[in-house]
Amino acid sequence: MASSTLDLSQPLSDILRQSTKEAHDGIAFSPEAAKLSNGELSKTEYVRFLMMLWHIYAALEEGLERHATHPVLEPTYNPPLLRRAPSLSSDIAQLLQVSESTWKSHPIHQSLITSPPKAMSTYVNRIQYISNSGDPTPLVAHAYVRYLGDLSGGQTIRHSLAKAYDLDEASGEGLSFYAFKELSSSKPASLGEMKRIKDWFRNGMNEGAGDNTSVKGIGDLVISFTRVSYVRCFLLLAAIAQEAKDVFRYNGDLFNAILEHPEQVRKDSPVTPKAQYSSGIAVSSVLAVITAVSVAHFFLVAGGFSGPRGFAKLAAAEQWFTSFWGSTVQ
Repeated sequence: MASSTLDLSQPLSDILRQSTKEAHDGIAFSPEAAKLSNGELSKTEYVRFLMMLWHIYAALEEGLERHATHPVLEPTYNPPLLRRAPSLSSDIAQLLQVSESTWKSHPIHQSLITSPPKAMSTYVNRIQYISNSGDPTPLVAHAYVRYLGDLSGGQTIRHSLAKAYDLDEASGEGLSFYAFKELSSSKPASLGEMKRIKDWFRNGMNEGAGDNTSVKGIGDLVISFTRVSYVRCFLLLAAIAQEAKDVFRYNGDLFNAILEHPEQVRKDSPVTPKAQYSSGIAVSSVLAVITAVSVAHFFLVAGGFSGPRGFAKLAAAEQWFTSFWGSTVQ
């Protein structure tokens, strides 16, 4: 939905929901999302995807922490509840069977940072640009898309991922990215509690944006949204809505980047027969010799060249072949 057709007098959460519906559906029903949700990615592909997400969340959560007291961002700033980067780090280490302090030196991650996918670089650079700008307000759009997506769609794929990558769903090891705590305690959040967290987040966004329908003065059109002009408020809401749509596009591009380095994917493929002998003889060469011997044996038997009498016939045939070949090539 174009910003020009949006009713910007609505609460921010309604504006974002309406403005991003088309972009959300485009990703939710994409082939890449289906492969992820069905556990059809190889373990290498999935780990690589989590590593890309870790870089995204590391940038986002650093920016949110930096601007934690900003009036638009403060109502939804709750690291103990929402922070995902540590969970991603734990899951990556679990999947690779290494310690959290060492997974960044793993070949998959080294390949990722040596030749980063354009989609990941663009996404991270955009977050850092907003964080370093004079107005970090659009970070709320990034938090909205990522956190509410994790609280919603992320929960539906947990079982599939546990089965695909041989993870213990009961213990949650390797699946902590999809787990949240309750709003008011450290207990694991149920699906019902996750809905309450989403409602809390939406209400926090609306609080941060202010009651943009209440005009507190006719002359200067001052409203409660950080006490800026009515026109500027609407422009800002439109910018946040556009940023949220862009975030969905960034995430779609990130899905497409999962298979950008097929040489890493091959590490999960079954090992095909190669030169696995200490002599260095390839299996294909061995098979060729076996085939030739089998064919020769067949003709020896079928031609009556076996046994003592057969040996005499073979010697005569050899003598004839030698004389014939000599006269032919001279």
